[in-house]
Amino acid sequence: MSYPILTTEVRFEQDIVQVRQRARQIAKGLGFDSQVQTRIATAVSEIARNAFKYAGGGKVEFIVEGESPQIFRTRISDTGPGIADLATVLGPNFRSQTGAGLGLAAAKRLMDEVQIDSGPDRGTTVQLVKQFSKQMPALSAIELNQLVDKLARQIPEDPYAEIQQQNQELLRTLDELRQRQEELVQLNQQLEDTNRGVLALYAELNDKAESLRREGELKTSFLSNMSHEFRTPLTAIMSLSEILLNRLDGELSAEQDKQVSYIYKSAESLAELVNDSLDLAKVEAGKLTVRLADFEVEDLFSALRGMMRPLLPQNSAVALIFEAPLELPTLTTDEGKVSQILRNLISNALKFTEAGEVRVAAEIGDEGTVTFSVADTGVGISPADQTRIFEEFVQLENYLQKRVKGTGLGLSLCKKLAEFLGGSIEIKSSPGVGSTFFVKLPILYPGDLEDPLEMSADRKDEIPLAIASSRSPAPDSAAKVLSGEDEDSFSVFAERLAGRNSLYCDRSDQRR
Repeated sequence: MSYPILTTEVRFEQDIVQVRQRARQIAKGLGFDSQVQTRIATAVSEIARNAFKYAGGGKVEFIVEGESPQIFRTRISDTGPGIADLATVLGPNFRSQTGAGLGLAAAKRLMDEVQIDSGPDRGTTVQLVKQFSKQMPALSAIELNQLVDKLARQIPEDPYAEIQQQNQELLRTLDELRQRQEELVQLNQQLEDTNRGVLALYAELNDKAESLRREGELKTSFLSNMSHEFRTPLTAIMSLSEILLNRLDGELSAEQDKQVSYIYKSAESLAELVNDSLDLAKVEAGKLTVRLADFEVEDLFSALRGMMRPLLPQNSAVALIFEAPLELPTLTTDEGKVSQILRNLISNALKFTEAGEVRVAAEIGDEGTVTFSVADTGVGISPADQTRIFEEFVQLENYLQKRVKGTGLGLSLCKKLAEFLGGSIEIKSSPGVGSTFFVKLPILYPGDLEDPLEMSADRKDEIPLAIASSRSPAPDSAAKVLSGEDEDSFSVFAERLAGRNSLYCDRSDQRR
């Protein structure tokens, strides 16, 4: 639908003011707000001024088009010489030296759309389009007829009154600009204050980060030193307890046997905590080293089977199953650390599985990796706890927790060791159904190959020597052990061990 509202001519300069006045009246009658009325009136007067200046006059048509949504179109046409190089005038880099083209640029900023048709000897037609806002109701033909009748009866105001109103609008606009300028100044001041606050916060965060780094180093150093110092007395406690439990110094009563067993088990639990703490300290301090070796997964599973089966009591309702690895290549990484990860996972699975099975498997992965899996039919882990379990000293509450010992460091250590070897660890679990841990490792360790002579021992000194019960030969025909320990408890253990085996203890007391 196209509905003409008003058509007027521009023949004299004062007609420009009247066109502006009519544009404002029509925009107000259509329902545009005062700010949009000013935009429309200004754009129309600028193009009408161009028509008068460059073509000696023209015709202005006000039209409403469409049904929903509607648009307000103003068509300004002249029969002048046209615009010679329209594309250049409309270009973003055009800079007028005479003022030509400035009216078009202003209209383009004020209106939603500006359409221009111009050429030599056929004049110029400029169409200014303003869309009705969504809040404005669509006008019917009856309402548009009423607007036309009202405009016909409305006597044009004095041009000077329009100019006065235009000046008032300019003053209001300047006042608004001044207020916005003040707001911008305040906003810039607030931004500067905020920036200073942010810079101060960054400085504080840097200080905190440095403090945390130092605290982390101190904690790691403390854990490392204390764990190392705890090992000797713990080893002595466990060793002397073994001497008593193996009746090397005579028989024990039933109550004594039970009490010494408690001592041994408590020391064993504490030794596990110390060993895990020391390993974590090594990882965090960056002192953990890799002992690269080529090995087969089948051989690794065979060794694990021998180590883990004694953890199952006789007539256990849990089966420990190692699936035969198929078509797996030779791995080149730290076998001891891979074994340590799997031992922790299998041990946890056996602890928290009352019946069913614990299944260990390995399969080839993508991008040169192998994925180990340890699946159980145990208590399972809720989704909310599946991230927490990899944090240090986290132990989940369940009815089996009271019956099994643990430090809360095993899974954290597994995660850090897997990442240290260039891999990752994930879990898939459902409460009451069971859990499956996936350890993804590179087939070839991605780090640099180090000199094997510089590699540290891999927890070889954590397990106390097993005490044999065979009688020893004469001292002169026995192999000698020099005990240079500064602990009497360890020396007693060495003497008892030497006295019962093919060893001769030559104790050298070098204490000062």
